[in-house]
Amino acid sequence: MITETPLPAEPRGRLRHHLLAQRDAWAQGPDFAAAEAALVAHLKPVLRQLEPQCLGLYWPIRGEFNAPLLRQGDLGANQCQWALPFAQRTPLQMHYRAWASDAAADRRDECNIPSVDGPPVVPDVVLVPCVGFTRSGHRLGYGAGYFDRWLGAHPQVTAVGVAWSLSELAASDWQPAAHDQPLMLVVTEHGVAFGG
Repeated sequence: MITETPLPAEPRGRLRHHLLAQRDAWAQGPDFAAAEAALVAHLKPVLRQLEPQCLGLYWPIRGEFNAPLLRQGDLGANQCQWALPFAQRTPLQMHYRAWASDAAADRRDECNIPSVDGPPVVPDVVLVPCVGFTRSGHRLGYGAGYFDRWLGAHPQVTAVGVAWSLSELAASDWQPAAHDQPLMLVVTEHGVAFGG
C-alpha cells in the first residue's frame, strides 16, 4: 500500500508513473518468483468456485502477474475455453480471441502485446491486470481504457482483478471516475484483497 504523502487524484498519469516504477523495481527483486507462486495458489480456488466456461486471461507486461502460468488442471474438473485480448487502436476497442493455452501467442495486437488469431469469444470470467487497486473494487490501469470499455459493454461478465499487494491504493490516493468499471474481487499474492 502507498503510505507516503498522498498523491492527488489527478493527474492519474503521475500516480500511474509512480506505481509502475515501484512495480518495475520490485519485479526485478528476489521476492518476485515466490509472489507469483503464491498468487497462483490464491487464484486457483477462486477460479474453481467461479467455474468459468470461457476464461479471459492477458499476456503479462511490465512486471504483471503471469496469468498464462495457470493451467487447465488448476480449475479442477472444469475444462473451459481460454481466451486472450486483442486491442485495436482505431477504433479504440478490445475483444477476446479463443486460445489453446499450450499454443504460442504468436500474433501481436495493435498495442504490440502478444495475442492469437483465434475466433472472437466473449469470456464469462476475465482476469484484469491492475496497475493499482482500491478496496472498493476499482482499478487503475494503463490509461487507454481498453478493459473499462470492454467491461462496460459486457456487464454480465465476472471481472477478477489481479494485482501485487504493493499496488494497493488508499482511498485518499485515488478516486474512481465515472467510466471506471468495478471489479468483483481482487486477488494478490496475499489472497483475496477485496470481494469474494
